[in-house]
Amino acid sequence: MSSLSARTFEAEVLVIGGGATGSGIMRDLALRGITCLLVDRKDLNAGASGGNHGLLHSGGRYATADAETAAECRREGDILKRLAPECIDDCGGLFVAVEGDDEDFAARFPEHCRVAGIPCEALTAAEAREREPALPDAIAAAYAVPDATIDPFRIVLENVGHAQRLNDSTYLPHTEVEAFEIADGVITKTLCRDRRSGDLVEIRARQIINASGAWAEKVARLAGCADVNLLYSKGTLLITNTRVTKGVVNRLRLPDDGDILVPGGTVSLLGTSSVTVENPDGIAPTVSEVDRILAEGATMLPVLNETRFVRAFSGVRPLLKSAGSEADGRKANRGFALFDHEDQGLSNFATVAGGKFTTFRLMAETAGDLVARRLGNAEPCKTDLDPLPSGDALRWTEPGAAARDWYKRSDPTDTILCECEMVARSVVDTIIGQAPGAEDHMSLKAIALRSRIGKGACQGAFCSMRVTAHLYDREVYDSPDGLRLMRDFVNERYKGVRPVLWGAQMPQAELAEILHCGLGGMDLPAGKDGGTTT
Repeated sequence: MSSLSARTFEAEVLVIGGGATGSGIMRDLALRGITCLLVDRKDLNAGASGGNHGLLHSGGRYATADAETAAECRREGDILKRLAPECIDDCGGLFVAVEGDDEDFAARFPEHCRVAGIPCEALTAAEAREREPALPDAIAAAYAVPDATIDPFRIVLENVGHAQRLNDSTYLPHTEVEAFEIADGVITKTLCRDRRSGDLVEIRARQIINASGAWAEKVARLAGCADVNLLYSKGTLLITNTRVTKGVVNRLRLPDDGDILVPGGTVSLLGTSSVTVENPDGIAPTVSEVDRILAEGATMLPVLNETRFVRAFSGVRPLLKSAGSEADGRKANRGFALFDHEDQGLSNFATVAGGKFTTFRLMAETAGDLVARRLGNAEPCKTDLDPLPSGDALRWTEPGAAARDWYKRSDPTDTILCECEMVARSVVDTIIGQAPGAEDHMSLKAIALRSRIGKGACQGAFCSMRVTAHLYDREVYDSPDGLRLMRDFVNERYKGVRPVLWGAQMPQAELAEILHCGLGGMDLPAGKDGGTTT
């Protein structure tokens, strides 16, 4: 690599990976007075942190097989409920055994929860159905646990936003690590590439933390470290067009396909699967996965047979590889590990890998303690005590927030750009100007990540055009490149719509095709300048 035209940055700590753990480390260190530079090869929540069901674990799901992880989830869930309530729907949850399930497993469940310190209340079938009317008539056993849901996008945005306000910490999206320069056991320079412009980015930092999730093994190898070994487990989830249940509903058995329904604001997420894959890149849901998940889920909640699904998506779980887990991600440990890499000959590099979204704060604290000690910083972790503050540009991922704001202001000049989620023009303007990771030429995908745009039943059929037109009006876009970004957004949404094209979703897709092809010319090949040929 030539450094003649490289952009250069300096920071006390470089954090690689813009998911929950990386953003949590950024905030943890900023609270200790340590400046960070956070980079991600794509954008915030581009990996497992943005491809999960949003469950804030009570620990019940792991109580039988892994009491330590279950207890960890329970403790961390309680901390997040107390310190970041605006990101959490404390909806509660049920574990339900249906006819044919293992009665002995169900009978042992309360004791496993007791060992892990998880509150567990036995319910009669009538009491369970009173809480969740969608449950079947034949319920063999039911227990209530303190499950909740979390908005993964909002909490990551708030982590980054708070760190930026605390000190000079910075976030760089679309910045991929390509190599490290090492001398005498110290990484002296991290060489990155801006994936949009192709420019070289050089970063000098006293400490480097690898929190890149499914790509942590690859990044560790770039530094010459062979001690990080991961198993990639692909999980697929289905999104309904309405909220099917009040709280989380789990099948009372060892984790398997289609055994959990998680409410997410106005919708619900049904999952999940576990398929071991060789590469975390380029994954997508398949029709066979959707069919299997739906068949299993409908046994627990028969109403799913008549429910409209608007989308399917997949994420990759980066699990710690251990003996016996190579072929089955269900058997892999859900705990996390911190690698200090000192036995690999490096004194200023560390990797944190594995874990759950629910435990991201603890993972960040563990990594932060190591780095602070190396830097001679004696400040303790504060993320278990200090509430997570919000900001105006960070709240638009919450279902209903945009609608409440618009109705409250009653401004007829503030045009609605996304009717499904009631996202107004002013919301888009706020995100462009203030949201963490805001860019001069912000893509439609980046705006959608920081709001509810494209997440409704139409999956971007209307709002993709309206938002793109608004961005041209504002001169955020001033070339055909904006049409290319719209095409990319529509293609990405269709990747998730395609596996659920049946019933009511089919005519919705036909309408989208008419709009995008007949009106927008999106079926035509891209022109030489990156836009369409129209």
